[in-house]
Amino acid sequence: MKTLSPIVALLAATACVGCAPKGETPRTDAPAATAAAPTDSITTPPAATWCAQLPRAANRALTRVDVPSAWFEVYRVDDGVFALVESQQWQEAISYLVVGRTGALLFDTGLGMSPIRPVVEALTPLPVRVLNSHTHYDHVGGNAEFGEVLAVESPYTRDNQRGFPHENLDSEVVPASFCHGAPAGLDTAAFQTRAWTATRRVADGDTLDLGGRVIEILQVPGHTPDAVALLDRANRLLWTGDTYYDAPVWLFAPETDLDAYERSIARLAQLAPSVTRLLPAHNTAVAEPARLGEMKTAIRAVREGKVKGVAEGGGSQLVFTFPHFAILTTQALLDGTRTDGKAGSSGLKVLP
Repeated sequence: MKTLSPIVALLAATACVGCAPKGETPRTDAPAATAAAPTDSITTPPAATWCAQLPRAANRALTRVDVPSAWFEVYRVDDGVFALVESQQWQEAISYLVVGRTGALLFDTGLGMSPIRPVVEALTPLPVRVLNSHTHYDHVGGNAEFGEVLAVESPYTRDNQRGFPHENLDSEVVPASFCHGAPAGLDTAAFQTRAWTATRRVADGDTLDLGGRVIEILQVPGHTPDAVALLDRANRLLWTGDTYYDAPVWLFAPETDLDAYERSIARLAQLAPSVTRLLPAHNTAVAEPARLGEMKTAIRAVREGKVKGVAEGGGSQLVFTFPHFAILTTQALLDGTRTDGKAGSSGLKVLP
């Protein structure tokens, strides 16, 4: 989940002094953390403010792959690795198809606003398994289209398997949420995500052999209790999900555990020297491994009170901006407030 809603995304964008608009590389001469003037009233941003940035520069540098879809942009990230980008809705969710000799893995299934399976089938005839980076709505929207879905064992995950109702997602399908309107066939008045079934439970350290390509599962709780990263040691690739991406990283209660997040980002930062690319779940399909160390330092500085955040959303959110990303959180969470992370979210709607 990149943001709670278009409103929250604008909070991050307006707080980013010295940074490019969400997802683009900010100025390198920006201070370690910056603050903007507080905003008392936030309105949904005009689509032009972010649509004009598309496709993102990092994505333009990749090879575009033609697929039978007007909704998904597909890029070849590496041999046998494709990024399926939903850039026309402003979560800019990215799912990844990883293809081996005998099987394929789909890491996330996107928003569920347009069928993803036909796109996958256009890229590979091999059997496909699904695994989610976590179970926020914008990563599991197409799960029900597939017969084999892997998932970690977590009450949070089990709750989210029920799907998310329209009443929680209506802000995601307002006109300003799209660059060029909703995808063909989407009923914006009734949009919801479908329930799905986990056919197999996986855990930290499990591996998936796709035939000539072995993917290692890393549980990285923090952003959510069920957050997962993937590591391809042989090809030096690390999929980070929402634990890291080059945009405002969402760290909100009830599902965020900051202690767990710090441990997870430190674990991933240790892997940075051994990989050549990060493959995040929003905005840009590639990011620099060095960003993990920067995030490790940044979240520690935030928690120690060494940097000042900007209060937004009527004071309920704090935005901490750094040269290549931002952190969105709340003072209550920073003060140690703990909530029940077992109940599923997000599902949106409920601001912390």
